[in-house]
Amino acid sequence: MKAIASIITTFLENRTSRQNLLVLVRLVIVLVVLVTIFSVLFHVLMEREGQHHSWVTGFYWTLTVMSTLGFGDITFASDAGRIFSIVVMISGVIFLLVLLPFTFIEFFYAPWMKAQTASRAPRELPPGTRNHVLLTRYGPVTKVLVRMLEKHHYAFFVLVPTLEEALQLDEQGIPVVLGELSDPETYRRLRIDQAAMVVTTRSDIINTNVTFSIREVSDNVIVIASARSNAARDALELAGVTHILQLEEMMGQALARRVIGHDSRAHIIGRVEDLVIAEAGAGGSPLVGKSIAECGVRSRTGVNIVGIWERGKLIPPEPSRMITDHTLFVVGGTESQIEAYNSSFAAGPNANEGRSNVVLVGGGRVGRATARALEEAKIAWTIIELLPERVQYPDKTIVGDASEFELLVKAGLHEAGTVIITTRDDDTNIFLTIFYRRLRKSLQIISRCTDEANVARLHRAGADLVMSYASMSANSIFNHLRGSDSCLLAVGLSVFPSSVPKSLEGRTLAESQVRSRTGCSILAIEIKGKREISLQPDTLLPQGGKLILMGSMEAEEMFFDLFPPN
Repeated sequence: MKAIASIITTFLENRTSRQNLLVLVRLVIVLVVLVTIFSVLFHVLMEREGQHHSWVTGFYWTLTVMSTLGFGDITFASDAGRIFSIVVMISGVIFLLVLLPFTFIEFFYAPWMKAQTASRAPRELPPGTRNHVLLTRYGPVTKVLVRMLEKHHYAFFVLVPTLEEALQLDEQGIPVVLGELSDPETYRRLRIDQAAMVVTTRSDIINTNVTFSIREVSDNVIVIASARSNAARDALELAGVTHILQLEEMMGQALARRVIGHDSRAHIIGRVEDLVIAEAGAGGSPLVGKSIAECGVRSRTGVNIVGIWERGKLIPPEPSRMITDHTLFVVGGTESQIEAYNSSFAAGPNANEGRSNVVLVGGGRVGRATARALEEAKIAWTIIELLPERVQYPDKTIVGDASEFELLVKAGLHEAGTVIITTRDDDTNIFLTIFYRRLRKSLQIISRCTDEANVARLHRAGADLVMSYASMSANSIFNHLRGSDSCLLAVGLSVFPSSVPKSLEGRTLAESQVRSRTGCSILAIEIKGKREISLQPDTLLPQGGKLILMGSMEAEEMFFDLFPPN
């Protein structure tokens, strides 16, 4: 009944539907009047022929003739009566078989079906909806974010302005609501004052209008918006945005940081209160040539090596594993311990001077952000850009096709240590990765990836490292939602809390085998408000304590499957 009521409401809300319904009612009234007139004339003509029939018989005869059923049990004997029968039959064909069905379908049935379809895209959320996340677009970034929200059981809805877009998402099983993005009344209907967060990743103008409209309704809800320019950032701040996503700068810093050997410092990529997670490349440091067991990182600095990146996957730091120029650590500790690591193992401030050139393919926003990060690290770079209007560094830019051999020689690819592909088109990035890998087997290839689904393809194509634009953006958004006790790192790692499982209470860290059983690393242990970060294999897991763990989202899910919360 609720569904029928919703369909009727949607149908009657449309002014055209109400007018069409009125036309149909008028046509039915005309038909009733016509049947009545024909029935009266039937009695008049029958009386002239000496036949007597009841009024019910008159209506019965009229309807059977108009519908062309014509049972023949009541007939006229005179020519006038038969001519009258022909007129009634033709009128019936026109009204009952042509005009009325066409009018019914065109003015009532089709709009009714359209209203039934439109009811699948509600314009209002139930009054009890709380702590939900509202998205204004379903694109590459929000696709990854939606998977995270589903895994962690957050309610979410995608707000779209057109019925066509709403129905497409509904067919994909995405919870969708229909409404004008810049109308404050839309957000009142969507219970924005009870929402946990709004994420808007459309154009700068739409994002600003969305933020401004929300602030007319609620001052407290978290609003996260993407911005493509400094002017947009200023407008969003004036509109009342909570957090601005500077995705190009984040991506540029991450791509530059992964150039092998350019910087052996530990760079912070995440925090959980006083616990710091960082990445550190081994290239150029005294650690190269030693095993994990021999390096002495923990004993000298207190920092724990919790993982090693290898072709986009975090693998356990086996004690016997040898450290090479290509080794990229993920380490955990306090900020002072990270500083101690940098003092002990990082290369000097002039280590990058005179290094071979890094070739950047693509001079868009991400490419320029990467160039600025390389400039800060004192690494020489050259950009290859196809479109002349994008050139902002004429002295360091070569305009042309990045697949032309002569142009690559001019850019210095034959002697460069690294090429960073920053275009937003994944197909182009895959093609260039395959091409560059065939040219030079030893070249480090780092690529940006827009769609998360293409990360594995780029690795298969020969990329050493792939940075997912969608994952990095979704991780940043999810961190604001999840709270200070948890975070998703830009590289796709999850740092999360858990009470010490009953089955592990009183066991040592080595005995628990958490890393080998789940893929998660224990970064810290908290008991009675005191957090212990410098963990040893014989550290006990206390009863009633709390663990801070790190792992992929799949590893996190495996941990809670194996050790359900107490």
